[in-house]
Amino acid sequence: MVSRLTTIGFDADDTLWQNESFYRLTQERFAGLLRDYADRDTLEARLLAAERRNLGHYGFGIKGFMLSMIETAIEVTEGRVPAPVIGEILSAGQEMLRHPIELLPHAAEVVAELAGSYRLVLITKGDLLDQERKLAQSGLGDLFDAVEIVSDKSRATYEGAFARHGDGADRAMMVGNSMKSDVRPALEAGAWGVFVPHGLTWVVEHAAPPDGHARFRELPDLGPLPALVAELAR
Repeated sequence: MVSRLTTIGFDADDTLWQNESFYRLTQERFAGLLRDYADRDTLEARLLAAERRNLGHYGFGIKGFMLSMIETAIEVTEGRVPAPVIGEILSAGQEMLRHPIELLPHAAEVVAELAGSYRLVLITKGDLLDQERKLAQSGLGDLFDAVEIVSDKSRATYEGAFARHGDGADRAMMVGNSMKSDVRPALEAGAWGVFVPHGLTWVVEHAAPPDGHARFRELPDLGPLPALVAELAR
C-alpha cells in the first residue's frame, strides 16, 4: 500500500526564485576585472576549483563565493592583485546580498494553493541571514509550516526534516532544481523526488537522473505540481 502524501518540501534558490543568474552576472564582472591576468576560461576554471575547495570551509552562499573570488584573484595575479580590484569584488558580492527577489513562474500561486492542504517545508542551503532575507522578501514565508536552512543536503537531512515537520519521508515529497541535492538524497530517504530543472543550475549541483525510480518525477516548471500532488495523494 502506498503511503498518502502529507508533506511537501521545497528548495528555494532557482526553484522558487532566481539565484544562479546573479552569480553568472557577477562572474562576468569578475572576469572583466582580471582580464589583464587570465583569460575567461582559465579564470572560470580556477574560480570553480576554489569554490569546490572551499565548500567545506565556507559552505554554500554568496559570502563563500566572494571569498573564493578573492582567493582566485590573489592566485592568478601571483599576489599582486590591486587593492581596488579586491574592493570591486567585495562591492559585487554586497550588491548580490542586496538584490531584490525575483520569483520564478508559478511559484507564488503554486505554494499558496498547496499550503491549504499540505504541510510545506522550505529546505534550503546557504547563508542563514541571506536565506532569511530572501524568504522574507519573497512574500511566501507565512505559507510554510517550517523552514530548514542547512549546510548541505543528504539522506539524513530529509529523514530528519520530514520526521520533525511531517509524517516521515515516505509520506513526503521534495521539489527542487538540483538532481544532486534535492532529488537523489530525498529518494534515498524514501520520499518522492520531483525535479524542476533550471537552465542555469550550478555545475556542482549536477548529477545523473535516477532513471526508473518509482518515486522520481520531472516537471518542466512548477505549474503542473498541484496536479501531480493530487494524483500522488490519492
